[in-house]
Amino acid sequence: MYRSHNCGELTASHINTEVTLSGWVQKSRDKGFMIWVDLRDRYGITQLIFDEERTSKVILEQAQKLGREFVIQIKGTVIERESKNKNIPTGEIEVLVKELTILNESLLPPFTIEDKTDGGEDIRMKYRYLDIRRNPVKNNLIFRAKVTQEVRNFLSNNAFIEVETPYLIKSTPEGARDFVVPSRMNEGEFYALPQSPQTFKQLLMVGGMDKYFQIVKCFRDEDLRADRQPEFTQIDCEMAFVEQEDILNVFENLTRHLLKEVNGVEVDKFPRMLYDDAMRLYGNDKPDIRFGMEFGELNDVAQHKEFSVFNSAELVVGIAVPGGNAYTRKEIDKLIDWVKRPQVGALGMIYCRVNEDGTFKSSVDKFFDQEDLAKWAEKTGAKAGDLVCVLSGDTNKVRAQLSALRMELATRLGLRDPKVFAPLWVIDFPLLELDEETGHYHAMHHPFTSPKPGQIELLDTNPGEVKANAYDLVLNGNEIGGGSIRIHDKATQAIMLKHLGFSEAEAKAQFGFLMDAFEYGAPPHGGLAFGLDRLVSILGGQETIRDFIAFPKNNSGRDVMIDAPAPIDEAQLKELNLKLDL
Repeated sequence: MYRSHNCGELTASHINTEVTLSGWVQKSRDKGFMIWVDLRDRYGITQLIFDEERTSKVILEQAQKLGREFVIQIKGTVIERESKNKNIPTGEIEVLVKELTILNESLLPPFTIEDKTDGGEDIRMKYRYLDIRRNPVKNNLIFRAKVTQEVRNFLSNNAFIEVETPYLIKSTPEGARDFVVPSRMNEGEFYALPQSPQTFKQLLMVGGMDKYFQIVKCFRDEDLRADRQPEFTQIDCEMAFVEQEDILNVFENLTRHLLKEVNGVEVDKFPRMLYDDAMRLYGNDKPDIRFGMEFGELNDVAQHKEFSVFNSAELVVGIAVPGGNAYTRKEIDKLIDWVKRPQVGALGMIYCRVNEDGTFKSSVDKFFDQEDLAKWAEKTGAKAGDLVCVLSGDTNKVRAQLSALRMELATRLGLRDPKVFAPLWVIDFPLLELDEETGHYHAMHHPFTSPKPGQIELLDTNPGEVKANAYDLVLNGNEIGGGSIRIHDKATQAIMLKHLGFSEAEAKAQFGFLMDAFEYGAPPHGGLAFGLDRLVSILGGQETIRDFIAFPKNNSGRDVMIDAPAPIDEAQLKELNLKLDL
């Protein structure tokens, strides 16, 4: 038996108990006649004591050789600690060591295994197995496990069946590049790793598994950022014989369950917001509604004067910054520089101070009088002491730019409290998106999303106006889940694929298996997939998913710990019938 107790459970009630502990040496303090060692495992830290009066000389000499991260086992007696530490559960006791066994020595770690480490991100990624020993990472992984277990509990208790689907599938267009796997047994042919189990869960509905879920790895070969990884985890769900409202109700309740069980937070309201309203009021389809600063469109009150910047713009739009009139000119100039960064892309920013005496002072007083500026304040909801920030340009671009500014200002103003949770549904997305470069439409979600009832005829006359029977669940400005009611008949699916540019032969080659299945009594069905990594990070009060993944990739998609991806040798290439042309 390597241990009778863990390093986080011994208290004053265990005094005089004989115990066996195992773990890692966090640190040691050698006073010559007495040595203290902090022993750490997943559960906590227990202080060990060796002294020349009560510890044998052999064991004392062993203790003097202990280094950081040595793995040891000790046997001893729990005694009362003279200098108590109220910051840890074991702070009232220590263990007087009678036996010491060094199970494994350790090199000096490249960074300190402490909550506040001296290691940068790159070195910690390379030695991730050491980073996991630190409380912040360890606790994030334990937190993820708790969230995952609560998801399973809720869905299982609501009659969902967990079903696994294949990882080796065929390549299908779902909006990102596939990772492909060559088949040795089928020369010149390839599997693809799934971007999602989309078609399989629809086939499960055809198969009569009317409530399915799976916590599943998905793979997308796309550019990375802080909240994106090439492999990620979905909570994938599908239901048969349902309409949109049925699905929204189920997954509202799942989200309520998680917030209550994991965060101790009760949330009643899940507002519904149209996609068009989200774009108009917040400039994006995943608005953070923990704070205001809604957009005010100013075209009708800003394009009547001789200010060409506004007059030539497709959209003039502003937000009111609470208390922003207190900003100095230098601080405002820094905001202007911020929106002009390449990542945001604005050409500049107009501003208007709302003074306490009811007057206004703007950067364009030459063109606009007090009456004009009062209308700006009215449109944006600005009050005395606020600052109105205005951007102009092409509608889609300027909305994205002002959305970025809104989020930046909210962060600076402390309005994005991670302990406050504000969920909402965004509904009625466009079914199709126009690719401005090619002039062709593609599916905003995926090719299996159903149009809103009664709108399929619009595909022939005005495809950009067709709304999808789709919905996203947004939490604190992050999309945590999305789904739709699916197409469940062959004729409608064929029409959809035709409008996405598939010939009849291409549609059959790519999706023939699914369309054939629709001819064997496919029920109406729909579903939703949560991004588990993102959901966990937001519930954990953070927005970077990498901190909640055991072995993440870096921004180049590399695992620097195991050095992957890596070349394969000539023998493997030959066996797979592959030849490199680099």
